[in-house]
Amino acid sequence: MSRLFKITALVPSQTRIRTQRELQNTYFTKLVPYENWFREQQRIQKAGGKIIKVELATGKQGANTGLS
Repeated sequence: MSRLFKITALVPSQTRIRTQRELQNTYFTKLVPYENWFREQQRIQKAGGKIIKVELATGKQGANTGLS
């Protein structure tokens, strides 16, 4: 059983609407294995994003849902 981090991040994504450029922020939550955490962190920062929250997801998948 590998340790998992549950990360919530905010990444700006550019969408082009005709001539007008709109900057939109995209929130996402994903489970990242401990080994991939550093790479994932760098990827988000390189994209100009911010990491909002990092939680340790322990136990079985779905065992700790409903906790905020």
